[in-house]
Amino acid sequence: MSGAEAVTRDKSSSTTKTPSDFLKSIRGRPVVVKLNSGVDYRGILACLDGYMNIAMEQTEEYVNGQLKNKYGDAFIRGNNGEILELNSHLPMK
Repeated sequence: MSGAEAVTRDKSSSTTKTPSDFLKSIRGRPVVVKLNSGVDYRGILACLDGYMNIAMEQTEEYVNGQLKNKYGDAFIRGNNGEILELNSHLPMK
């Protein structure tokens, strides 16, 4: 099943959500982006486009679980990312 065909069901209601709906719903929330290289970026999701390019705010770079750098804003090209996940350990804006 391709990303365009994937559909999820919201457990709290009977509505159906597309991946696009989900991505819109997490904008402004804390996320972790894991790169193919193994580096993690943690911050607030500012925006995301159809190519999975990611703009983040209050971004921190982690290598082997250790904080290496802090950036105000960061842009991650979509083909570098491996996983985008919500991070419930970071405070929301």
